[in-house]
Amino acid sequence: MRVLLKVVLDCEPEAAWRAIQSPAVLREVYSPLVAVESLEPKGFPSRWEEGAHPVRMRAAGLVPMGDQVIALEFPERRHEGVQIMRDRGAGLTGLNRVFTEWDHRIAIARDPKDPGKTLYREQLRFSAGPLTAAVWPALWALWQWRSARLKQLAPTWSSRLGEPGQA
Repeated sequence: MRVLLKVVLDCEPEAAWRAIQSPAVLREVYSPLVAVESLEPKGFPSRWEEGAHPVRMRAAGLVPMGDQVIALEFPERRHEGVQIMRDRGAGLTGLNRVFTEWDHRIAIARDPKDPGKTLYREQLRFSAGPLTAAVWPALWALWQWRSARLKQLAPTWSSRLGEPGQA
């Protein structure tokens, strides 16, 4: 099954690309519905790198959802001006183990209607075995939350290091 998201963000694509590579932004986008805590020995990196990043998730910051690994890749661009981040992670414990397939892709590009804005697209393909149809509404709702948070946060992101509002 899949969940799709397509929004225009009020920031330059370079700023959006930097933002999605930030664990701090991931935490802000999910907050306060889901708290995400790093299980890496040194905590979250300042910027996501390719590879496995174990995390613990809690609904509303209190209710354990379980541990999962965020397994990131940055595939080569397939289309000019499009940058892609892919997470092929997996649930390790708790409710997160219900997912037998997880393929989450984020694509960042310049908005063709307004070059100063970002066309942000996400696709989550997942399976939870016989529970897939029951899980879909919760993920769809969470993605609507993500959409609203992304729109709210995007104007604060800057593509230039050291400037106010940088992500």
